[in-house]
Amino acid sequence: MFKNKDEFKRDFSQRLIEYCGRPVSETHKTEKLLTLGEMVRDYASINWKDTKEAAVRTHAKQVYYFSMEFLLGRSLTNNLMNLGIYGMVRDGLKDLGIDINELEDLEADAGLGNGGLGRLAACFMDSAASLDYPVNGNCIRYQYGLFRQVIDHSGQQIEVPDMWLRLGNAWEIRKPKHSVDVKFWGNVETTWDENGNMHFRHLNAEHIMAVPYDMPIIGANTKNTNTLRLWSAEPSEMTPDGMDFRKYLAEVSEICLNVYPDDSTDEGKFLRLKQQYFFVCAGIHSIISAHLRSYPNLDNLGDKIAVQLNDTHPVLAIPELMRVLVDEYSYPWDKAWKIVQSVMGYTNHTVMSEALETWPIQYMSSLLPRITMIIQEIDRRFVESVQNRFPDDPYMSDRVRIIRDGQVHMAHLAIIGSHSVNGVAEIHTQILKTDLFRDFYRLFPERFSNKTNGVTQRRWLLYSNPQLKQLLDKRIGRAYEKDIARISDLMAYVDDPHTQKDFLKVKHERKEILAARIRQRTGIQVDPDSIFDTQAKRLHAYKRQLLNIMHVIYLYQRIKADPGFTMTPHTYLFAAKAAPAYVFAKKVIKLINAVSYVINNDPDVRGMIKVVFLPNYNVSMAEVLMNATDVSEQISTAGKEASGTGNMKFMMNGAVTLGTLDGANVEIDRVVGRANDVIFGLDINGIRSLAPNYRAIDYYNGDERIRNVMNTFIDGTWNGDPEDFKPVYDEILNKNDEFFVLADFDAYARAQEEIERRYADRSGWARMCLVNIAQSGYFSSDRTIRQYAEEIWHIKPVRP
Repeated sequence: MFKNKDEFKRDFSQRLIEYCGRPVSETHKTEKLLTLGEMVRDYASINWKDTKEAAVRTHAKQVYYFSMEFLLGRSLTNNLMNLGIYGMVRDGLKDLGIDINELEDLEADAGLGNGGLGRLAACFMDSAASLDYPVNGNCIRYQYGLFRQVIDHSGQQIEVPDMWLRLGNAWEIRKPKHSVDVKFWGNVETTWDENGNMHFRHLNAEHIMAVPYDMPIIGANTKNTNTLRLWSAEPSEMTPDGMDFRKYLAEVSEICLNVYPDDSTDEGKFLRLKQQYFFVCAGIHSIISAHLRSYPNLDNLGDKIAVQLNDTHPVLAIPELMRVLVDEYSYPWDKAWKIVQSVMGYTNHTVMSEALETWPIQYMSSLLPRITMIIQEIDRRFVESVQNRFPDDPYMSDRVRIIRDGQVHMAHLAIIGSHSVNGVAEIHTQILKTDLFRDFYRLFPERFSNKTNGVTQRRWLLYSNPQLKQLLDKRIGRAYEKDIARISDLMAYVDDPHTQKDFLKVKHERKEILAARIRQRTGIQVDPDSIFDTQAKRLHAYKRQLLNIMHVIYLYQRIKADPGFTMTPHTYLFAAKAAPAYVFAKKVIKLINAVSYVINNDPDVRGMIKVVFLPNYNVSMAEVLMNATDVSEQISTAGKEASGTGNMKFMMNGAVTLGTLDGANVEIDRVVGRANDVIFGLDINGIRSLAPNYRAIDYYNGDERIRNVMNTFIDGTWNGDPEDFKPVYDEILNKNDEFFVLADFDAYARAQEEIERRYADRSGWARMCLVNIAQSGYFSSDRTIRQYAEEIWHIKPVRP
């Protein structure tokens, strides 16, 4: 492969000619992008081969990270940077009259996820590869992403297809030789042999081929290159008897159409369940095949393989591995079960019991008859063991069993079938132990641990914020690039006036870049000298975007009521997608846009407030948004957010957290100190004390500010229609404000005043931001992955 700029130019030009049949000057930019991507992939392929060979040669234990989502973002810049050839390629393209930035902007974000769950998985993959750990991903190759968000003239979210594969995917390689036959529907035939052993055959099944597409996950400063395997559904040669072939093709194509199809109908529920089994069945088969190429049997599977289940979506991997061991390799049940538990680990991502995944047993038994039989047997044996252990607590077994009230409780299956259960922030893990899974913690205290989430500093600082990186390089050298803990060396400079001044220049430059992007995307002109206050995350009631916009309305009402009122100019930035069927969340988006339109066009505001909703929030947008932000809004109801990772990305780029003591905010607050963030509102104990007697109407009646704000939801203030935002009003008053928005309103308003007070002290503000950057090393996913590797997976680095 090319070793210098001239070799790159020669190879790139030759490839374009071979690919397009035209010289470089006559090729389209999309052809240039695909050719460049394939060149970079091929450049990494030698390392990819060496990595696989090293794992086999050293008999290394390997990890397979099963996740419904991998929100990778764009890969071109990240891969070039990780390979250390970005400058060479950039300069070579420039000599050929090609701007690398134009090609970077042309690449689509990979549509392989929705939000934090998928982005965490992507950060973990980057860290594992960069630290030389043999960790491979397993997911579905979605044809379309979640959706592309468009905001119509009324401010409402409209979902249109996210065609991320429209130009193709230069990073993937189709591997049909590793295809797997996946079976749905049908029935199970039970027979006995002459020794009295039972045997099971899945008959009359619908067969679908799972075809893998492999993408390289390229480590930084190493040859190590891991694999993300994406499974695509294709027709099987064993087509169902008597089934209309066109209907069969439609069912096949639905599986990989997009992530999280609407499950409000029976058809949607079956499709989601089908997706989940499809990729875990294929993934388990792939693991078994690879293992048997190196070892004579599966006895040592737990010593050589670890499967991490990222939330409950992949939990069917547990009964599927049991099925393979018992049905296909004739392992006795008890021995197979020990192997399964030694292989599986489960990461929980929610503290809300209503969000824990369940499936009606009749759905599962129809679609997955043999898997259902295995789950029923796991449940039966487990109930019996719990009854024997707790004879004085007759209800214990019913509380923890897998199948209850006709529902299969996937989190229960995950805990029972795994040797490890972890939360993703200290407060989250504590809630799992003492509340959500307290019975399981009584049963298996040794299984529970905490692994606070992290983010990869390579994408979220080193590559996306070159201005800040340059400042860090000048002050503390470059050791922190490989060992992010060394970023704490910056603490020696937080009181230095020159460093403070240089940081504020960096932040202002990033704000100007974002302001240009905002104007391009929305047509709204924002002031880079204003406070950029950002809430960027999935739209959900517990994340309380409503609290944020209510406070903005309160400030607007103060401006309108008092001509002498002044405040530091603020730009309030919102970025969020709402699930298509989540009516309340979509109504809040419409409200934010309606408020934005009124405030931004009111001359009385005099530049004090701008409100901007950034449509179609994704990884690429986040890379520009987070490093330009001054205030990071992390205002979820205490006890509801498992961790959050946006809070870490903002912190790493020098934003000050305005937040509740929820999720990883608790740990951010501890490492930076209360002088370097702004914490407000009820903590989890306060919520629990208040909840039994909480009456939202009392806050409405007792606080004129709240009452004036909420009345705008029913008097047509924002768009002339008094009915449009009444559901928001009703959610708070008629449903008694489930997430304590009104209870925290006063504290939030005072916290915003504190932000403004601190921001006025430019030296003090710069110091706060620098402390946040200096203390962000703990929140690197490098640290998280080391903890998984050492404490759950028990793996060591493998260097090709």
